[in-house]
Amino acid sequence: MKTVSAATVLGSVLSLLSLSIACAMPAAAEEITFVSQGGSYQDAQTKAILDPAAKSLNMTIKQDSAPDAYPMVKAQGEAGKPIWDVVDTPPSNCLRGGKEGLIEPLDLSKMPNVQAMPAAYRTQYSVAYEFYSSVIGYNKKSLKKVPQTWAQFWDVKDFPGTRALRNDPMGTLEAALLSDGVPRDKLYPLDVDRAYKRLEQIKPDIAVWWTSGGQSAQLLADGEVDMLMIWNGRASAVQKTNPDVAFTYNDGLLQNTQLCILKNAPNYAAAVKFVNEAVSPALQANLPQYIDYGPGNPAAFSTGKISAERAKELPSSPDNAARQALMSEEWWASAQGIAAKDRWLKFIQ
Repeated sequence: MKTVSAATVLGSVLSLLSLSIACAMPAAAEEITFVSQGGSYQDAQTKAILDPAAKSLNMTIKQDSAPDAYPMVKAQGEAGKPIWDVVDTPPSNCLRGGKEGLIEPLDLSKMPNVQAMPAAYRTQYSVAYEFYSSVIGYNKKSLKKVPQTWAQFWDVKDFPGTRALRNDPMGTLEAALLSDGVPRDKLYPLDVDRAYKRLEQIKPDIAVWWTSGGQSAQLLADGEVDMLMIWNGRASAVQKTNPDVAFTYNDGLLQNTQLCILKNAPNYAAAVKFVNEAVSPALQANLPQYIDYGPGNPAAFSTGKISAERAKELPSSPDNAARQALMSEEWWASAQGIAAKDRWLKFIQ
């Protein structure tokens, strides 16, 4: 009979013990680095989406913020060693990054929540995350008649008052064309010459060309202008402290930020899981609890989490979305869109 040394027995016992401990230990949590635009917006999505997603996926979500993420996306891509995984940014950045080999195409086979969303709410490289609108805001007290369309905004004779527009062609060119009778569903491709001609007509009556959301809100709050283009979240914030201020979603320009994954993301598989979870109806329905932005996934309105009264206040609710034009960031990312942006500098000077 073969004898076994004590050392051999001890070694076997230790090996089995190590194996049992390893099996008993939970798998290490996956992690990603998520980048958004900071401020109250990122605080809101942390509570509504990021924290719940981290819990449901058993994932660590590290955060960074960059109001303009694209330069960093480009720098990381050119270095060949990205440190970010998922970015929340305007769709044009995702499209541009995809064409330049900096953003991964969406793998819809692994993203059932993304696949179920309307095709108009996603691109080859990105999917809608939240919606906001460029709307007509106004002061009810200082105006005898309040504008409800861009045609009325342009009508300085019948709707007198001081005006402001955004110092940016995106949204402003669309508003000009809507004011000139172009149907909401026939805006694209934009007739750039017609839009700039229409803008030249109202240019003498624009008191301020605003450059930031904060500035637009201050113009409305202080009564410096009677009517203006403004983002719905900024207008609603002013409205809470000033009952004379109001805005309409009629003729609004529905816009969104989207989620996209960096090329060669260090945690690609986890990033795919996160994007799918982040646009799930249940998590998307949480967002309006914390901020006046609309869910990127319209199925959120069918979860029962968003009341009918709250839905009326949100830009992407079915009723409000039907009154607006959906901005085509794909057009703005095209050669024609880039040329229209370049032309703006000459117009505004």
